[in-house]
Amino acid sequence: MDFANHGLKIVIEIDGGQHAEKAASDARRTKFLESEGYRVLRFWNNDVLENIDGVLEMIQSAILPTPTPTPPHKGEGSS
Repeated sequence: MDFANHGLKIVIEIDGGQHAEKAASDARRTKFLESEGYRVLRFWNNDVLENIDGVLEMIQSAILPTPTPTPPHKGEGSS
């Protein structure tokens, strides 16, 4: 585990090439963390080094609440 925020229940893993050989172990750890209510985000080192903006966008979208549309008040929204 590279980074965790217990309040947000999120774990961020930054994996190098050696993790390709440990896929089964990583999958077990992810399954356990998810069973504890955590969301696990995995990124390859290359993604972090070459596309940090994309990585940050994915993290931001994972931690920000998704707004729910507010239905119109009675009498609004109809023509």
